[in-house]
Amino acid sequence: MRPLLPLPLVLALAACAVGPDYRAPALPEAGALVRAEPGLVTTEAAERDFWRSFDDALLSELVEEAFAANHDLRIALARHDRSLALLRQSRRDLAPSVTAEAGAAHQRASADQMPEMTRSQRDFESYDAGVAALWELDFFGRVRRAVEAREAEAQASAADVRAMQVVVVGELVDQYVRLRGLQEQLRVARANADNQRESLALVDARLEAGRGTEFDSVRARAQLESTLARIPALEGEIAAITHRLAVLTGREPGALIARLEAPAPLPALHERVAVGLPGELLRRRPDIAAAERRLHAATASIGVATADLYPRFTLNGLFGTQAAGIGDLFGRDSETRLLALGVDWSFLDSGRVRARMAAADADAEANLARYEQTVLQALEEAETALARYAQSLREREHLEAAATASAEAARQARVRFEVGVVDFLEVIDAERSRLEAEDGLAQSSVRAASALVGLYRALAGGWEARMDEPRQAAAEPGPTST
Repeated sequence: MRPLLPLPLVLALAACAVGPDYRAPALPEAGALVRAEPGLVTTEAAERDFWRSFDDALLSELVEEAFAANHDLRIALARHDRSLALLRQSRRDLAPSVTAEAGAAHQRASADQMPEMTRSQRDFESYDAGVAALWELDFFGRVRRAVEAREAEAQASAADVRAMQVVVVGELVDQYVRLRGLQEQLRVARANADNQRESLALVDARLEAGRGTEFDSVRARAQLESTLARIPALEGEIAAITHRLAVLTGREPGALIARLEAPAPLPALHERVAVGLPGELLRRRPDIAAAERRLHAATASIGVATADLYPRFTLNGLFGTQAAGIGDLFGRDSETRLLALGVDWSFLDSGRVRARMAAADADAEANLARYEQTVLQALEEAETALARYAQSLREREHLEAAATASAEAARQARVRFEVGVVDFLEVIDAERSRLEAEDGLAQSSVRAASALVGLYRALAGGWEARMDEPRQAAAEPGPTST
């Protein structure tokens, strides 16, 4: 059989893929983050599994449980699995689609259709079986560009999973440190309430002995009730965070009450944080990787739309057998075959094709802008997180000194009151200042810990290895000609 097209022409056309070839945009290569203070950060590679550095076994357990059961992660993984399935389907389009078919039929013709034939002669049967193949000859790269776009989308969905891991772990660790901070605030409120009960008992005793006043007793009771009023609100916030942590680990809201109800100290703050260089940060951020892959997919889609300007060639083949009796189905003369070349060309409707090309160009431009915006936002988040962490440490240092001084002032005020040097109003004022200072210190410690978590979240280190290896392998680019 003579070839349908000369072989050199076929090879030349097969090597062609219309549309722009993708080139990844260059990332900015700044020397260092502006807010990276030498005494606070180092340029070493960002820490993997940063939550382990807090040396809190329960926190590490909760993170691992979230990786295994968090529903947002399960949704992201399912979407990734879907993108891989579509990629496998798209790759199949590079090869011929082969189908097998068979049939049996019994037919009776009418007397008008077959005059002068008896009723039995108008009954006849037919049997057929065969294998059919359909192959789009991808001369202009429409199929290859479609596969290229699917590959990029699958890689983007893998980056989406890592980005969701960053979000889930970041929120879980942040909620955990807030829980420990609230428990510390609750401890401070209860301790101050105990001190104020002692002060009230002292005032009442002095009143009974005729050395105090009803006014001092009323003021002391008001101070105690004001402190006690803080406790229910703190307990409510603790309950809400406990429920949130349970849901983040894929459980019903009350599942972690027993494990989290015992107070524990806030995770220790790090003296220095490894942040790496800006270029490493941008290459590590999964949201940037996802945006870049979607830009690649949009660029490849331009080629898919452009290919419609050119003729689409399809090769159809059929090999089978057909007979009037089932016993003759595979006989020598029952063989059937077909080989056909089809051409489909939309040159008469090029206006619609060019409109689709313009839409694809616009999509690519939007994805480029989205990618550039994501890069800037990543740098912004890192710089802001560094600034917040540095300032939260300074704030905490001052509040720690204030809490120490306020505790000493409250101790001295009580001693001076007991010896009659000052009136009880100064004791109440000193104890109120002590409560505010210690509560402020606890809140500041939470802000500092949350700022540290926010910094690690902005750095986005340590999540790459969490992707399943089979999924990563399936998302690797396949051979595509350009």
